[in-house]
Amino acid sequence: MSALSLSSIRAKRELEKVNSTIVRHEAELPKEPFTETDMLLQWNKYAQRLGDKGYKILEALLLINDPKLKGTTIYHELPNEGSKIEFESEKHDLLGHLRGKLHNYDIQIEVVVNETVENKFAFTPQDKYNRLNEINPSLDILRKTFDLDI
Repeated sequence: MSALSLSSIRAKRELEKVNSTIVRHEAELPKEPFTETDMLLQWNKYAQRLGDKGYKILEALLLINDPKLKGTTIYHELPNEGSKIEFESEKHDLLGHLRGKLHNYDIQIEVVVNETVENKFAFTPQDKYNRLNEINPSLDILRKTFDLDI
């Protein structure tokens, strides 16, 4: 057929109709309830997938701490503005993954920058013992049972 014939123009329009994407209105999108555990599972799977692809920095940003869920908004805390900018570049794809896997298109992600995070380093044996005792209180029972010094 000629590119300028009526039948080719008609065929082209029909092809465009078939290829046009179906636009769903926001009210038609699923909004199934989900728990924080479900969200964390999908969050970690996405981070693992990024790590497998070689995006280790983005994987580390996702796994830097566990995000908190309030309603359908996910709050993720990052240590500085630089990491927030890096995270924002991947946020859209992450949001699409979470919305698809959790079947809820109301999900939003808010990034909170907390630059006041302080790392406490244990230098003395007493500091080390106190830190380990915070992690596992059974350590104190072990120390008393065997009459150990710090």
